[in-house]
Amino acid sequence: MAIANYIKKSLVSSSMIRKMFEEGTRLKKKFGSDNVFDFSLGNPDIEPPPAFHRVFLKLAQEDTKGSHGYMPNAGYPYVREALARKVSAEHGVSIDGSYVVMSVGAAGGLNSVFKAILNPGDEVIVPTPYFMEYCSYVSNYSGTLVEVPTLPDFNLDVGAIREALSSKTAAVIINSPNNPTGRIYPQSIIAELSVALTEYGEKSGRFPYLIADEPYREIAYKPVPPILSDYGESIVVSSYSKSLSLPGERIGYIAVGPKIRDKDDVINALIYATRVLGYVNAPALMQRIVAELTYARVDVTVYARRRDIFKQVLDTAGIEYAEPEGAFYLFCKAPDGDDIAFIEKLKQNLILGVPGASFAKPGWVRFAYCVDEKTIRSSTEAFKKTMEAFTLRKAR
Repeated sequence: MAIANYIKKSLVSSSMIRKMFEEGTRLKKKFGSDNVFDFSLGNPDIEPPPAFHRVFLKLAQEDTKGSHGYMPNAGYPYVREALARKVSAEHGVSIDGSYVVMSVGAAGGLNSVFKAILNPGDEVIVPTPYFMEYCSYVSNYSGTLVEVPTLPDFNLDVGAIREALSSKTAAVIINSPNNPTGRIYPQSIIAELSVALTEYGEKSGRFPYLIADEPYREIAYKPVPPILSDYGESIVVSSYSKSLSLPGERIGYIAVGPKIRDKDDVINALIYATRVLGYVNAPALMQRIVAELTYARVDVTVYARRRDIFKQVLDTAGIEYAEPEGAFYLFCKAPDGDDIAFIEKLKQNLILGVPGASFAKPGWVRFAYCVDEKTIRSSTEAFKKTMEAFTLRKAR
């Protein structure tokens, strides 16, 4: 039996991030780990904070009956209440646990959201560049992703988003701090977007949802403006993959704003989607852990220091980049605007990054600096050697 045509097509164009990560594994075996500079995958290398291990051991040793059984599909009520308090503080609103659904990471949360809100043919607007898995998440539910360019500084172009709104628009998805640029959208632009969506809704009768994908909210070097307090039809999806360095544990949440229309229908749809997509519920042990560690996070100053070291390396090599305000990525201009050629030349010098085409932004390259400082510092000569090759080519 043949596999589905859609899956066959998707496999051909599957994630370049993973491909580069796998290439890194091959090169490390051949040349040794210390000689390969792998900046391909956004996999946090900082260990979870000490409090995580203490709480994990405490809860793992409990033998309360039913502690590993099913709970309501939306999650433990007391966990949802704890997350509601956290979200309320971050977004300047007042919500209780009935506005929160626990999810299997942010990816599971986004799939539950799209399953709940999309009809066949609906569109989701996304500013470029963006995390390309959104394409699959939306198409999973017969939706279409509509790309809208950002401004030259990678801030939202609200005018372009306004022009892209149509009767098919079900939602706009934003990611701040952004992967791959590290841009944090300022409050003034969020407010402008809110006005645009509200005006469109009042005119058309269909208010698009504003979906904020926020796994990097707490990996930020400046304040991240709230979303839920600005626009009524807003939904936040987040996880503890980055803030607690728990990507493999797949624990996240969905929170809807206090002014959302038909709140009970929306929440019930999210719960139903979580169940029928096969997640059933977020992991029980991880729910209980994050309820006790609601405000804990890794030491963000470590990422800030790495960012500054990496900037020095890139400055020395003469590589231009967008100034990251959050997350742990540097988005850099490719010489001659050819990101694929730049990636290949980097690979010759045992440096691994991801081409901007993988984020719908050709001509740029993303480097993840969630790696040890030694790797970043040691890459200096390899970056210089790469850029010298481009300089010599231009001189010919």
